[in-house]
Amino acid sequence: MRFLSSGQPSSFVSSSIVRNVTLAALLPATLLASASAIARTPAHTAGVKVQAQPQAEVAVGTPADNVLGGLPPPGVNARSWVLVDATANQVLASGNADERVEPASLTKLMTAYLVFEALQSKKITMDQIVTPSEAVRRVKNDESRMFIEANKPVSVHDLVYGMIIQSGNDAAIALAELVGGSEANFVNMMNAEAQKLGMTHTHFADVNGMPDPNHYTSAGDLATLSARLIRDYPEYYDIFSVKEFKYNNIKQPNRNRLLWIDPTVDGLKTGHTQAAGYCLIASAKRPLAGGGNRRLVSVMMGEEKEHDRVQDSLKMLNYGYSAYDTTRIYQANQAVATPRVYKGTLDAVKVGVQKDQYVTLPKGAADKAKPQVELSSPLIAPLAVGQKVGTAKFVGADGKVLAQVPLVALEAVPQAGVVGRVWDSLMLMVNKKKS
Repeated sequence: MRFLSSGQPSSFVSSSIVRNVTLAALLPATLLASASAIARTPAHTAGVKVQAQPQAEVAVGTPADNVLGGLPPPGVNARSWVLVDATANQVLASGNADERVEPASLTKLMTAYLVFEALQSKKITMDQIVTPSEAVRRVKNDESRMFIEANKPVSVHDLVYGMIIQSGNDAAIALAELVGGSEANFVNMMNAEAQKLGMTHTHFADVNGMPDPNHYTSAGDLATLSARLIRDYPEYYDIFSVKEFKYNNIKQPNRNRLLWIDPTVDGLKTGHTQAAGYCLIASAKRPLAGGGNRRLVSVMMGEEKEHDRVQDSLKMLNYGYSAYDTTRIYQANQAVATPRVYKGTLDAVKVGVQKDQYVTLPKGAADKAKPQVELSSPLIAPLAVGQKVGTAKFVGADGKVLAQVPLVALEAVPQAGVVGRVWDSLMLMVNKKKS
């Protein structure tokens, strides 16, 4: 099992599944690749392994054992692709995820990430007025534009919407100059952020994705970026679901056709150049059994036809929802145990997890698994809220650990007075002798 990094200490680990699953890891681990035999179906698709499955569709672009012990993924025509469960922070399946590809306009996801960061930190505001420089004039007629004009004021709000919905290269340039001071400096910021997020197969040369030998990424890295953008800036993510935007009396539709086809799809971005092919990062949010929602993200790179990127994305999202179940194994701030505490003002402490913890497994596998708690012993005050006190696990019927996450104190336990500490020290000595 492979998990995306969320900037927190390592979350879920499963040694048995990791050995059997050659999924492309996203943050921060190095992407893994299969050394399995290659078959080609269809002829132009790379990295195909055919595994006999009665009445099952052969996976194209990834070995069938790339699945978490479940059904093989459907065949797609993308040169490389990744399917991520963003709720459980796991990669479900992938094909050639570490292959170098051109991102085309998917580059604007990193541009947007840094713009959202500037908005969140109040460095810039949506109602701020910007005067684009002469640099926007170099955007050619055959490029995606929102049709801003040099030296004509425009709001940050319109630039953000123009960049995301209309995929405006001119908007990306204007926002880069605003946030970075210059395009060149903003590109440096993009590359620094890519390294920070663990996008080890990525290097940016511009802010909008025009072809350049030094401008490249991978499906795995784009999945990392997409998941982090959704998680880190939820207040701005809704922009990706807007179907059309009008600026300068020119109305343009969102190029993500899945927004019209599947009501559960609410993002993210399309990209296309002759060299990159047709690309699409799609995200859907569907109800989760037991309450809440489950989000999947699919990345399709290098499709030959616009129609294919749409159908393959939808096919992969539907596969993820039908072949796997996501289970909330621990609820945020809910006590899972109340162990004894020594030398504290309290005799016991409530322990649990501070965020809802999920795991995604092949359909039905979670029914045979159970939670398991391992506590550090003895627990000695003082204890702070959020301090690690053990490990919460999710264990399969065969005894194998499917997932694990740090268990923390949900309440503070200050140190007791001298008398209490002396008494508990004696108790610890007695218990130690008994053991």
